[in-house]
Amino acid sequence: MGTKVTPYASAEERAKKEQVAEMFDNIAHSYDQLNHVLSFGIDILWRKKAIRMLRKLEPKRVLDVATGTGDFAIEAARMGVKAEEIIGVDISNGMLDIGRKKLKRKDLDDRIQLVYGDSENLPFDDNHFDAYTAAFGVRNFENLNGGLTEMLRVLTPGGTGFVLEFSKPKSFPFKQLYWFYFKAILPLVGKLVSKDNRAYKYLPESVAAFPQGEEFLQIMRDCGYVDVRRKPLTGGIATIYIGQKSRS
Repeated sequence: MGTKVTPYASAEERAKKEQVAEMFDNIAHSYDQLNHVLSFGIDILWRKKAIRMLRKLEPKRVLDVATGTGDFAIEAARMGVKAEEIIGVDISNGMLDIGRKKLKRKDLDDRIQLVYGDSENLPFDDNHFDAYTAAFGVRNFENLNGGLTEMLRVLTPGGTGFVLEFSKPKSFPFKQLYWFYFKAILPLVGKLVSKDNRAYKYLPESVAAFPQGEEFLQIMRDCGYVDVRRKPLTGGIATIYIGQKSRS
């Protein structure tokens, strides 16, 4: 499953989830703008692709895990996911505060609820959500298997999980350009704008250490998901992983 990568101190000094919460609190003020600029807006297209897949399922209750400032949940509501309940959960209060302000501005605070919560100990009943989404947050989990299992717990039988994560392109010269940008350009721009020296160095480190492709699908199977599959995006820069909860 790769090396354990943490944003700041070593894993022995502080739990990874505490460091992740601190990191996102630190960069919350610039996160949305910087994310879209650094990805050239492609992250928006990736979310839309996942939401189109989600929309076909016509879920009544949707959970957005590691919601951050609520982008995935907001886009789902905008794109016609007619769920009666859309909840975003995140471990960073700083990100949630900005997300709630966005909901008010967009007049969506009556449709989407943002709550504080740990992805490995979700504050929801078993079998509650028809679907969950998780964009660029799963690799930040302290315990990957624990988080995936917990998200499976809150799905209804037959419910579907969508995990959108960065992955590692393999073809030349795309692979070389990708890693040059990720390791040299992105951390420099991120540091200048966010004022956090580590946050955008942690990003490529966490992507490099994260299991991808068939390895991640096998982890989903090990956690109890069925009918697992993946959809590579933009030459393999990102991947949508899909898995269901058994109906039995």
